[in-house]
Amino acid sequence: MSRTANQPDVLVVGGGIIGLVTAWRAAQRGLSVRVADPEPGGGAARVAAGMLAAVTELHYGEQTLLALNLESARRYPDFAAELEEASGRGVGYRACGTLAVALDADDRAHLRELHALQTRSGLESTWLSGRECRRLEPMLAPGVRGGLRVDGDHQVDPRLLASALVTACERAGVVLVRERAERLVVERGRATGAVLSDGTRVAAGQVVLAGGSMSGRLDGVPAEAVPPVRPVKGQVLRLTVPPAFAPFLSRTVRAVVRGSQVYLVPRESGELVIGATSEELGWDTAVTAGGVYELLRDAHELVPGITELPLTETRAGLRPGSPDNAPLLGFTALPGLLTATGHYRNGVLLTPVTGDVMAAALADGDVPDEARPFAPGRFAAGPPRIPSGRQEQPV
Repeated sequence: MSRTANQPDVLVVGGGIIGLVTAWRAAQRGLSVRVADPEPGGGAARVAAGMLAAVTELHYGEQTLLALNLESARRYPDFAAELEEASGRGVGYRACGTLAVALDADDRAHLRELHALQTRSGLESTWLSGRECRRLEPMLAPGVRGGLRVDGDHQVDPRLLASALVTACERAGVVLVRERAERLVVERGRATGAVLSDGTRVAAGQVVLAGGSMSGRLDGVPAEAVPPVRPVKGQVLRLTVPPAFAPFLSRTVRAVVRGSQVYLVPRESGELVIGATSEELGWDTAVTAGGVYELLRDAHELVPGITELPLTETRAGLRPGSPDNAPLLGFTALPGLLTATGHYRNGVLLTPVTGDVMAAALADGDVPDEARPFAPGRFAAGPPRIPSGRQEQPV
């Protein structure tokens, strides 16, 4: 497509971590890029805990997604180092591992089944007794019945990651337009740009929908190209570990308590993230007393000492869920329009591979092999059935 001197090659609609990494990687491929978002670096990244949990996030029926998760996890150390060098900012990447524990006999049986699935899938995890779990993490409750040690599941700080991506984009020449895209422009059967909230029209050779849970709400997108994403609410708490309490936890700890997932993610800064609820409530982002209570109650059963820590923040955000809870990456039915959305609980984990996949699609006109199962058009015949009995997992 020909373009004018002021027309970018790519317009990315949405400036969360997925939109930003797409813009950064595309700019590195020599494309001129603009990102339309009123608050670049905001969105779900402000709420997410940042667990890079390809192994402990494994669920029945998600083996195809597992391959993409593992590939992105493999790229994370180099990606984090490159981004920190490009931006001059840390991203809080920690290869600290994860401990998934059980508090009663039923949870122990569930973890045993998960361990068997991990083993069949060729993943590395080690079964520990309750005593061995408490030896690793002395703050755990005495009633812990056993657990899985997964050294390959790491973490990153999504807020630092988003800030680093904003800076890296600016240094790479990406233009950040702090306005919301209101309507897609379609001319002669092709996406050619968007109209922003201030009335400005931005023309572009290609448009990427990367607006998280809002990706399906952009006006002007033909029905056959609208990404089928839904908002899934997650409430998250942040506590502070005073120096007198350190070290509190050395790694991410997670469990199922009365059927609900809970996790505690310790940061080197002393922050402790506790999450997260999973609520199908549309666009509601209110923090509720019930959500806060349930998280604190379950976390207290897992690690009783949290009641002594200051509660510093409560937030709620919206995950972009697709019908099969896997991302939509690549070309839509509308020429010139691509999507990078629907990452659900794996947006932070899939950041490196998403950036590489989308940059290849934009620059080369094709998607890499690892992304082919996640083409947006896979739902053309109707959404697939979501396997029953699967635990929906947090932000």
